[in-house]
Amino acid sequence: MALPGDLLRRAARALSVLDRIRLGLLALGLVFVATGMLPAATARASLGRIAPLLLFLFAVIVLAELTKEAGVFDAIAQRMARAGRGRYAALFLLCVAFATVNTVFLNLDTTAVLLTPVMLALAASARIAALPLAMTTVWLANTASLLLPVSNLTNLLAADQVALETPAFAARMWAPQLAVLAVTMALLWVFFWRRRMRGADTYDPPVPAPVRDRVLFSATGLACLLFVGAILAGVHTGVQLGVAASAAALVAVAAFAVRDRSALRPALVPWQLMVFVTALFLVVPTLERYGLDDLMVALVGTDDGLGGALRAAFAGGGLANVLNNLPAYVAGESAVPAGNRDQLLSLLIGTNVGPVITPWGSLATLLWFEWCRRWDVRVPMRKFVLTGTALAVLGCAAAVAALLLTG
Repeated sequence: MALPGDLLRRAARALSVLDRIRLGLLALGLVFVATGMLPAATARASLGRIAPLLLFLFAVIVLAELTKEAGVFDAIAQRMARAGRGRYAALFLLCVAFATVNTVFLNLDTTAVLLTPVMLALAASARIAALPLAMTTVWLANTASLLLPVSNLTNLLAADQVALETPAFAARMWAPQLAVLAVTMALLWVFFWRRRMRGADTYDPPVPAPVRDRVLFSATGLACLLFVGAILAGVHTGVQLGVAASAAALVAVAAFAVRDRSALRPALVPWQLMVFVTALFLVVPTLERYGLDDLMVALVGTDDGLGGALRAAFAGGGLANVLNNLPAYVAGESAVPAGNRDQLLSLLIGTNVGPVITPWGSLATLLWFEWCRRWDVRVPMRKFVLTGTALAVLGCAAAVAALLLTG
């Protein structure tokens, strides 16, 4: 029988470097609370604010993982490749549409976790260059996350701060979303998809793969449709996003409990993501008390016009690439004067669109890099940084301009 100490050592060895960073960040946050650097009341308020977010995050990741296990995403990717009929331009548009829809309705982290391996598998089966597909995924995971509150955790925070329900939020953000999508598509084609970059004129569509279990395929697909429907109808029904995601996840879990219990394993629980988010909401409020808040006030300013909006967007995007987009938004939110809604939404644009320059700019980008490493896809770091900088600058400027013009 293994002793408790042996079990702990085995568990520690099983942790990746990123896992240890997440746990270390949580430990640091708990130390801040224990020592009084972060008052207990502030910590409770901060964690209380993210409790609904954690419920949503937990449920939507479980839903997405089981949907992938049932083969729904693989089937869509294969049909998408066949629909392109060997033409790269058609495949490009289909990949952009798939990544955009997945990010909008299932959030950017789900796109990074689930769509990246699907795209890389598609590249292998169709014998095409992997980097264009991979870059399409990571860029759109970030830049397509403006439209709905569910698309990004920062959106949920912003929607609550400016008191916008899902339809009102979408009505305010549709123009910035379209603007940044246009910029993203143009830069993707120029930097990664044109003939010189992809290395071939046409590709061979993959052979269709059979669905392993039609019942699971149908049940998880239906669960995703129910979740999307609940998002769209939420304003009329009053159903919270976490509740809608939980109900859809339960449908998927029930189907697997009947058909394939082996898939219901502990690895489904996104504990790494939940630990990371919890830790950020302990560490960032502490940093705000000791200088970060003053820095963001100086960077963001108080102007709710064009100048203030651009300052907020680029300050948020810059800090996101230094730290991470979630703490960057939280820090910037407290620096934006109450009532400056356009400036706050511009900050949101910066923290969503901007973190495409460094590997740690967003959790989605970190997860994407991990998948590329597992699939032995080489990502030229110099090109990643330079092209990401172009996207961050042009995308943020276009989105802020669209926000103000449609305001």
